[in-house]
Amino acid sequence: MRRTATYILTLCAIAFGSLAATAQEQDTTAAASPATPIEAQTAEQTREVCRQAWNDGNRAYMEGDFKKAAEHYQSILGYGLYSAKLYYNLGNVAFKLGNTGEAILYYNKALKLAPSDEDIRHNLAIAEAQTKDKITVMPEFFVKRWVREVRNSLSCTAWSIWSLAAFALALTCIALFVLAERLALRKAGFYGAIVSALLLVVTAWCGIAERRDMLQRSEAIVMSSAISVKSSPDRSATDLFVLHEGTKVRIATELENWSEIVIADGKKGWVEAGCIGQI
Repeated sequence: MRRTATYILTLCAIAFGSLAATAQEQDTTAAASPATPIEAQTAEQTREVCRQAWNDGNRAYMEGDFKKAAEHYQSILGYGLYSAKLYYNLGNVAFKLGNTGEAILYYNKALKLAPSDEDIRHNLAIAEAQTKDKITVMPEFFVKRWVREVRNSLSCTAWSIWSLAAFALALTCIALFVLAERLALRKAGFYGAIVSALLLVVTAWCGIAERRDMLQRSEAIVMSSAISVKSSPDRSATDLFVLHEGTKVRIATELENWSEIVIADGKKGWVEAGCIGQI
């Protein structure tokens, strides 16, 4: 009995280590495969250049040179690196330069990486208050809204850590149930394993959902000062309504250089893809 329990715990520990390694890999911002010293040296040089660009951008922002700060921050994106702080700073400089649509776009990008950051939400609300389109949002079932708010309270990485903690707790409770000799401890281990298993399912689902939302690009921001939404993907098609800079839309379908969009009140139509920026 004890040998079987030990064997089971060993397998669970191996699985736990695999899950931890997977979570760590998912949290890495750039895929790394140090094949040669030259590649490693290039990666180190890239990090140094980006670190310098970050410091120069912060310095330019503090000095009020927002255009220069934007150039430094954009250069970091050029290397394929990004973070919530970088998108947040890009949103700030865009807002300072009067580019409302660009500011809202970057704030939304930052919010996808850090959904619980209050500073990002605050600045996004200020930027959205300056948009011209005041669209009535369709009512949402309160349970769905509550679930989304709970899920957005933590990032994908944080949910992954909680799920690993729930997994470790489940292992502990299983070990207590299998190895304990006292009936009270075995009962505690049994019920504890059930509760921790439920926590594992909930936290794992939240982490997966957050990662899916982070990776999908079905939402966009209107970047042009004003665009006409068409009835079909054709410039000669009928104009349905007009949207202005900064309005958030959902992309339903893409066809060559056109995107079918849906706005918050349910209206939909076609716009040229170059007029919107995907979040």
